[in-house]
Amino acid sequence: MASIKSSFQARSWNRHEFLVSTDSSFIPLSELIEIFDSNDLCWARALPSEAMREMLENSLSFGLYEQSQPGTLTIPASDSKFIGVARCVTDFVTFAYLTDVWVDPSYQGRGLGSWLVQCVQEVLEAMPHLRRSLLFTGDWKRSGRGHPSYGHEGTAYGQY
Repeated sequence: MASIKSSFQARSWNRHEFLVSTDSSFIPLSELIEIFDSNDLCWARALPSEAMREMLENSLSFGLYEQSQPGTLTIPASDSKFIGVARCVTDFVTFAYLTDVWVDPSYQGRGLGSWLVQCVQEVLEAMPHLRRSLLFTGDWKRSGRGHPSYGHEGTAYGQY
C-alpha cells in the first residue's frame, strides 16, 4: 500500500499546453536556483544545490510546465519549459504551509498562477485530517484575497 506522501507526490493536471506535476524530480534544480536568486522571488534566496534538492524532496512541490505538444502527458516532456512552482511544507496529514508560489513573469496574466493554486487546493482537500493550511504574504491582493473559493481568510497584516 502506497504511503499518503507518495500518493500526493505522484499527481498531475493538464490544461491546454500546460502541465502541473507534484513529482519534484522533474523540477530543474539549476533553473530553480536562478529563480530564487532573481528579483522575481524577493522573499527567499537560493540555498546550495544539495539543500535545495532536499527542500523540494521534503515538501509537497508543484512544478508548472509548458509542453510543446498539448495533450494528456502526466510527466513533462524532454522539451518542456519550467515556468512555475509552488511548495507546501506539510506533514501530509494535518498541516500544510503554502510557500514559494512563483510563475514566470512572461506567463503571468493567463490564469496559470490561479490554476497552480487550485491544484494545490485540490491536494489539500484530499487530506481528510487536515486541520490547518497557511499562506503568509506581503501582497494579499495578488495572493488570493480575491479568491474566497480557496478558503483563504486574512487574519493579520504587517511584517513579522
